[in-house]
Formats: sequence, C-alpha cells, structure tokens
Amino acid sequence: MKKLLALIFVFTTMGLMVSCDDDDPIDDVIPEPTEEELQEAAVEAVQTAVDAVASSDDTATGASDEAEFADWTLIDNSDQTAGRVKAVAPVEKTIDFDISEDTTWDGNGVGEDDADTVFVLDKRVIVKSGATLTITAGTIIKGNAELSGANAAVLMVARGGKLMAEGTADAPIIMTSTDDDIVPGALAGTSLDQDDNGKWGGLVILGKAPVSAKTENPQIEGVDAAITEGQYGGDDAADNSGSIKFVSIRHGGAEIAEGSEINGLTLGGVGTGTTIENIEIYANKDDGVEFFGGTVNVTNVIVYNVGDDGIDIDQSYAGEVKNFVVYVGASDEGLEIDGREGALDKSFKLTDGVIYSIAGTDKSTDADIKSKAKGTLNNVVFTDGKVKLSASFDAESLEESEDAASNAVAGSLVFTKVSADSFEVYTKSFDE
Repeated sequence: MKKLLALIFVFTTMGLMVSCDDDDPIDDVIPEPTEEELQEAAVEAVQTAVDAVASSDDTATGASDEAEFADWTLIDNSDQTAGRVKAVAPVEKTIDFDISEDTTWDGNGVGEDDADTVFVLDKRVIVKSGATLTITAGTIIKGNAELSGANAAVLMVARGGKLMAEGTADAPIIMTSTDDDIVPGALAGTSLDQDDNGKWGGLVILGKAPVSAKTENPQIEGVDAAITEGQYGGDDAADNSGSIKFVSIRHGGAEIAEGSEINGLTLGGVGTGTTIENIEIYANKDDGVEFFGGTVNVTNVIVYNVGDDGIDIDQSYAGEVKNFVVYVGASDEGLEIDGREGALDKSFKLTDGVIYSIAGTDKSTDADIKSKAKGTLNNVVFTDGKVKLSASFDAESLEESEDAASNAVAGSLVFTKVSADSFEVYTKSFDE
C-alpha cells in the first residue's frame, strides 16, 4: 500500500511539473514523499472512493410529519396547558424503594376536590425482573435534584421488568426534576429553561435482545458492577420491556462521575416486543437517546438542546428509528453512530429525519459515523451540516482497515436520499 501511495504521489507530482532538464535524474526533481504526505494521500484516496458512492440529494424531505410533535412537546408550547390543572395543589409521593411487584403510579386525582399526585424519585428506582410498573397518562415524575453522582435519581427497568408508560397527546407523561415547578396538566414548567440540565438522571430501559459488546452481559454505563440489574443484552430479539408513548423527559443527565453523565433515554439490548413512540428529550446534559445494541423500533422522536449527541447508536443496534427531529444547541453532534464491538454484526436504519441548529447557537448539524458502523440512512436532512466518516489505517503499511468509510464504499453503510453539505472522510490516527 505504501508503495502504491508513493507511486500515486510521484505521478501526481510529475503531472504538476512545469518543466525539467532532460539531463537531470528524476531523483533530483521528485523528492521521496514524507510519511505525512503518504498519510494524506491515503485519506484522499478513501475520500475519492466515498465521493463515488455518496453525494447530497436535495430531494430529501426529512421528518415526514413534524405535526406529530406540535401539540404535546415543549417546542412552541411554552405557554400552553393540557387543560387539566385543578384548583387543589398536587401532593408529592416519595419513591425511595425498588419496584419488585406490579405497581401503578396514577397522578390523576379522583373527583374535583382530590389532589393530583407527583411522584418523586429519591434514589435509582429499579423495576425488577418479573415486575411491571404502570404510569398513567398525565402523570408527572420528578427526580430529586439534590441527589448526584452514583446516587442520582434514575428510573431504570431491569432485564425482565416492564414499564407501561402510555401518555397521550392531550396528557403526556412528564419526567423532570424537583427543581422544575411544573404542575399536573401543564406542558411547560415555569422555573427551568432549555439551558437547565443535569438536574436528575433519566430513564434507562434494559432488555434481553442481542448486543455486540466486548463482554458477555455488559453493564450499562453509570451503574456499579455490583448491581446485577444493570446488565443488559441476551438472545431474545423479540424481548418485551413494555410500552412507552407520549413521554417527555426533561432536564436530566446528572453527572455520575467526572465527565460521565446519564442519557435522557438509554436503551440497552431492548427488543422488538417493546413499543416506543412519541418521545421528547429536552435539555439533557448527555445524549438525547442512546442505543446499546438491541432491536427495538422507535417512532416519532424529538431531541432538543442536549449536551452531547442528539441520537447515539452503539454495539450493532439493529432496529429502526423513524421520523425523528434533532435540534442541535449545546450538542456535540446531531448523530453519532458506532458499529459492533464484539462478534455480532448487525445494521441500523434511520428513516425520515432532520437535524436543525437552534437559532442563535451557531452549531453545526453534523453526523459522526465511525467504528465499523453498518446501516442505512434514508431521507435524512442535515441542515448546514455534514456527514463525517472515520477511516482507519495500519500505521506501518497504511493499509485501510474496516471503518465507516470503508463500509460506505463496500455498500454496507448506505445513504439513500440524504441531504448534507458534504460527506467528509477523516482519521483520528494511523494506529489501528
């Protein structure tokens, strides 16, 4: 490979030569290429190959129906309510125990004089295997903002547990922080804004579907290895962790250790038997939604102003995310996509999506696709952003190894009707 690149470099240099003396030996005219020049040539060769298979398609429309989010999310609804606010102030019920049997959290008071109930998470609350937690439409869950680090308030569903959280457009289920003085029936709180994050943990769902991890029974990030309920993955692609509909997750992402925060919605090894649709992640400190393998299909997702990536895919996620909108503000990337870590080799689908930049933030709406990622992006729009594809090379031979760029050229990473400023190949190093 080095010899080939050196020849390419030589012929390119010769083509740029204006003139030379016939009596001069060629070595006096063309210097030996440096290692840096050979590396640049290697990346340029991959870029040329990527350009042959991927280009922007301005016919892409992105999210198929943004109206899916118009009536129940915080976007453009800061002054609206769902019309259910009662004269009686809500009461708070502290949840400082795990869920080991079927349980219902109903925040709706009965009768005109009965108060609604707000459920306050006072620890990492785990729905254990064999138990089902049902949360009724319109219920508000708040994580205790005074808890931090490994003790941050989180709602976590362990493998074998189920969460039935089925809100409606008129009465969404809202998960937020005790620093948010939102009341039952309201879409928006009055004390926090889009820059308030890290005020509690988030929602974690763990299942038994296949994942491509480095170890068997991997532990979800943020949960101590001694807590076996933090393990995820298995061999049941159709595993059922419940139903999550019209749920808004706000102001989360508590820092559990230095530089490590919790995602708004974490899905580890979640199977196709699980229903997830109409989800909002608002002002989370880490990723909006992160997939660790699994097969679950997710429909109608909106992510607004999170601190890291809007949607993050890891460990050979093999489901489809359909109809998604990401508003990039503090975010690192609109999308970040990695492939397998272990032997399992599966492909994702991202269909009908659009990545916007929040007005005034001057942020790019990029996607960073890397680490052996395989899958399909279909009808996705990156407004004023690019698709970045990582490339890896052997440090000695400069032979290209598998990465996002090589998979795009090979046809296992496919862009169908994708609108972006460019498809840009990059490499972090030549050590792989």
